[in-house]
Amino acid sequence: MDSTRPQPPTAAAGTGDRGAPSEDAEQFWERHYRTRRAWDARVNPLLAETAAPLRPGAALDLGCGAGGDTIWLAQQGWHVTAVDISATALERIRERAHDLGIAGRVATEQHDLARSFPAGEFDLVSAQYFHTPFPLLRGRVLRTAARALRPGGLLLIVDHGSTAPWSWNQDPDLHYPTPTEIAAELDLDPAHWSVPRADMPRRRATGPADETATVVDNVLLVQRTAG
Repeated sequence: MDSTRPQPPTAAAGTGDRGAPSEDAEQFWERHYRTRRAWDARVNPLLAETAAPLRPGAALDLGCGAGGDTIWLAQQGWHVTAVDISATALERIRERAHDLGIAGRVATEQHDLARSFPAGEFDLVSAQYFHTPFPLLRGRVLRTAARALRPGGLLLIVDHGSTAPWSWNQDPDLHYPTPTEIAAELDLDPAHWSVPRADMPRRRATGPADETATVVDNVLLVQRTAG
């Protein structure tokens, strides 16, 4: 997904409509992927910017959704574990990877990240727009992600930093945690993790009805420096 398109809602990253009171998270995201039109699943630009200079290794895409990041990483030579709560989303990623001849570099795992986390160690963990209308101990998930890094590995967290005009949540008092606040919540030992980047860049985005607006991204990049 490019920087001019809206981020589609995913199992752990989304700004979509609220679920019905009786729905659980899995039902909500399954309904989303079964009933909505296909997104233009391009790589998120901040992920491409971060990963492009790296030597490909093992990557984990948390809340992979439509799979733009997973497919792009695999095309660059990464071996990617794509994680989402939606079986439909994961099936579509497998089909896309097969069509592109990169199925051998893409593994999919269905997880409700509020309850389980994929096993393994990774050189890169991507958490793009890791928001959800359902209860989630986000800090705990992201701490687990940081601990899943190999020494030298990177955790890239990109969050919404402002409310787009097309967002479902237009609460004027909504607070978006800053990169500094996110880092404080993770509470990682500086003897083992460093923060190479923490900033709030702006970009021009396009909504579902082709309206445009300037939005803010909150970016936190964490690196594991020791085992």
